[in-house]
Amino acid sequence: MFLIRQAKAEDVGTLLQLARMVYFISLPPDERLLAGKIQHSRDCFLRVASGGTAETQPIPPDVIAGYTADDSDLFMFVIEDTTTGGVIGTAQLKAHMGGPGNPNYSFKVTQRDFKSKSLGFGTTHLVGRLFKDESSPTEVGGLLLQPAFRGHRDRPGRFLSFSRFHFIAMHRDVFAERVIAEMAPDTTSGGDNLFWDHVGRKFIPVKYSEADRFCQHNRQFIEELFPPDDIYLTLLPLEVLNRVGQAGPDTIPAKRLLERLGFRYNNFVDPFDGGPHIEAETGEITLVKATVRKPLGSAIESSRATHRAMISVFHKDGEFRLLDTDVAITDAKVRTTAKAMELLLAKPGMIAGVTPIEDYSAPKPRKSRAKKG
Repeated sequence: MFLIRQAKAEDVGTLLQLARMVYFISLPPDERLLAGKIQHSRDCFLRVASGGTAETQPIPPDVIAGYTADDSDLFMFVIEDTTTGGVIGTAQLKAHMGGPGNPNYSFKVTQRDFKSKSLGFGTTHLVGRLFKDESSPTEVGGLLLQPAFRGHRDRPGRFLSFSRFHFIAMHRDVFAERVIAEMAPDTTSGGDNLFWDHVGRKFIPVKYSEADRFCQHNRQFIEELFPPDDIYLTLLPLEVLNRVGQAGPDTIPAKRLLERLGFRYNNFVDPFDGGPHIEAETGEITLVKATVRKPLGSAIESSRATHRAMISVFHKDGEFRLLDTDVAITDAKVRTTAKAMELLLAKPGMIAGVTPIEDYSAPKPRKSRAKKG
């Protein structure tokens, strides 16, 4: 069984190991910076648990300088293998990305058609134009799972991804009405990116990883240095052009999972790396719509379960605990196994969040049998 909880100070070492596996600007391979992010996240969990809503909170610049685009609430989750107690992955949720006076930037990718009456033919060009979004959407990101657990029969990667939408549903007033996900493109372990080398670096003459760090601290330089006019992407080498709006190989499963929840690509890409930005209206995300609050009943045996569901308890001290397990759901309450109650640190009568994943009473789809020829 796997347990999802908020990241804690003692997780820094494990998260540092994960951060060194792949280039993620949201998970810097620096012990001090990770500790600062975890502390900020811890404060956010505690405030929401005590009834607070999303607020901009000052983050000490000496703690995570260079890795904060703004002071929005940040929630860092980890997934723990309850058999060993080890942390095997992490994911993040940012309540608001940018806002008025602090836009989130992307490229709006469109086609431009040109026709010649005298020649009788025309051409079509793919162009990108800098786009400023000041609507403060919620952002999901920073999902990373140890390779050994990818393809696991209990699907911990899916559980980790789903957990963020369960949390959003339980605290809608903290989050925006739109959720975005910036999908990582193909990037080297050293932080190099072809799109950046052929586009961004022409306007901002630094390495991709350095520019991304600048962006996490202050995004104003993007508008100052990028041209406001169309950039003709069709002038790029075919190898680069074909990657515009494409998620990297390691990101494709995560993108497909989000698309099944209602996320769509609307022709916005990252102005630095060309990776796709996908989005969904918060209230239309299937998991958000399915999530409910119910009081916990007494423990049951697994054989009495009616559903497979995500079930969580959020304690007043900021301790958030979430399982993907067997539950019995009625109109009045939700019940789960004694083992699950123990892992949730829960007692009957406490309020739980419940997101049904599978209804055991629903008829299973029948596989069609091929007709003999």
